[in-house]
Amino acid sequence: MSAIHAAIHPLTEQARVLGPALLAGVTSPHDECLAMVWGPRFDREHGLELISRQSSAVVYPLPTILKMLKVLADQFDGLAAPEQHRLRRLILRHRAWRAVAM
Repeated sequence: MSAIHAAIHPLTEQARVLGPALLAGVTSPHDECLAMVWGPRFDREHGLELISRQSSAVVYPLPTILKMLKVLADQFDGLAAPEQHRLRRLILRHRAWRAVAM
């Protein structure tokens, strides 16, 4: 495992857990993810806006989702610029792969 991959692996694992609760019902989940990680700091406000749109049918209770979002944001903010860039490229590649698969 490369150093960059090792650095972003905990964040991607956390995102896999939080993703369904954060992105349920959005039309462009990849675009929403990119919006949160496009800058040098995680866009917490955008994440909170996504959470506020969710119905009460979400699997996790709100305090748990908020804590998970904070962990995810802190993990992203702790990445070096090349690691953040690699994460963005992974999201873009996944979006392209999903478009082909559909």
